[in-house]
Amino acid sequence: MQTLGADTTTAATATAAAPGPSATEARRSWQTTYVRAVVLVDLLCALVSALVGYGVRFGPASLDHVPFWVVVAFPLTWVAAMLVARSYEQRFLWLGAEEFRRVFFAAMLMLAAVGTVSWAFKLELARGFVVVALPLATVSTLLARYLLRSRVHRARSRGRYVQTAVLVGHRNGVGALKEQIQREKYHGYAVVGCLLPGGQHLLPGATFDGVPVLGGFDDVADVVNRHQVDTVAVLPCPELDGPRLRRLGWELEKTRAELLLAPAVTEIVGPRVRIRPVCGLPLLHMEKPELRGVRRLAKETTDRTASALALLLMLPVLLGVALAIGVSSRGGVFYRQQRVGRDGQVFSMLKFRSMVAGADAMQDVLGAANDGNGVLYKSKADPRVTRIGRVLRRYSLDELPQLLNVVRGDMSLVGPRPPLPTEVERYGFDMHRRFLVKPGITGLWQISGRSDLSWDDSVRIDVRYVENWSLTFDFMILWKTLGAVLRGSGAY
Repeated sequence: MQTLGADTTTAATATAAAPGPSATEARRSWQTTYVRAVVLVDLLCALVSALVGYGVRFGPASLDHVPFWVVVAFPLTWVAAMLVARSYEQRFLWLGAEEFRRVFFAAMLMLAAVGTVSWAFKLELARGFVVVALPLATVSTLLARYLLRSRVHRARSRGRYVQTAVLVGHRNGVGALKEQIQREKYHGYAVVGCLLPGGQHLLPGATFDGVPVLGGFDDVADVVNRHQVDTVAVLPCPELDGPRLRRLGWELEKTRAELLLAPAVTEIVGPRVRIRPVCGLPLLHMEKPELRGVRRLAKETTDRTASALALLLMLPVLLGVALAIGVSSRGGVFYRQQRVGRDGQVFSMLKFRSMVAGADAMQDVLGAANDGNGVLYKSKADPRVTRIGRVLRRYSLDELPQLLNVVRGDMSLVGPRPPLPTEVERYGFDMHRRFLVKPGITGLWQISGRSDLSWDDSVRIDVRYVENWSLTFDFMILWKTLGAVLRGSGAY
């Protein structure tokens, strides 16, 4: 329950305490060190790529005669392109795909610059060198930055490299945003307090939902200075209108805190959101989701082609799993279940059988041991699961036959979780959005906790995918699925 009252927890008191200047600088100093490390890594990646490109083009024996300007110019030009692309700005680092997009932009910019300069000044640059060195520098830079980012995310899960934040808004919005921040700790925000309407009239030590109430809407700048806050997150509320937000921005310009404004429409991100001037006002324009036409054709072509290739490459694994199931327990190798797909069409989904024969008839008896989210039945110690089945579920091998569903056109590689007809009967209005796309073998639920998700989180995640689908988003989910499967979190 979200309540207001006296602060009785030591942790809340500790977070509300104002840090000293030296502690604040030490907390922020890692950011400068990280940027320097990124620049150094970019230089090294470009240098190695230049040497490899020259060796491939002219042969290893020619490395002793490498012109000095070729070895030096390529890494320096590479870093210069990164600077022009603004890929070293802290707001683009650590999170999101924008950092990687800017690396790609820098690579295209450098390719265009090299072509233009060599043509204008009639320089004899070996095309073979550029063709090898530039793609290699791009790939190695992306990989190195990903590894650096992963290190930061792991450290943040242990409470390091965090930014302090205060939440400004009404109680419902503050509570929801606080829960979201706690779910995704790798973003690195530590909520040290909140500011509520009328909060300045509360007794000292008052808390809301376990978060210290540091004041009201008029106290934002004072709280930032007193507690050396890094981030101010403002939620939509009528009290903070345009002129008042503008004045708040002016006040925070004198501090090191960044101002984040939460939009009234959530779960809409990426290319669908644009700021457009309308009648002299900067208005937020929300594009319609592109779920048909060329983009759908591209997705279906990619899905079916990749699934067919995966089936061929994994044929020995599929045969081995089928043999293990057949030998270890009675019953068929495959399990067929009715699921609901795009536009509400029912289809037969294939899986490797991981339970004893007749498991469906036993569910009513086991209903009391439900560890699921209240709608979907799940049990961490389900007695119906065979020994082989537990291994298959642990590494999601039981889902491999769904590649056949993708080839047939019933499913996609990435999409919302395929629901049961009994689940659909309990859906609200929001959940019917998931039927605009095909269900997927993997999806956001797979990389966000799988069976450990609550029903509300499942709804939010499925709607987020439908609203923000893109091929880039799909590739990101497929990449993260590998890690989620190896960890086995939420798999039962």
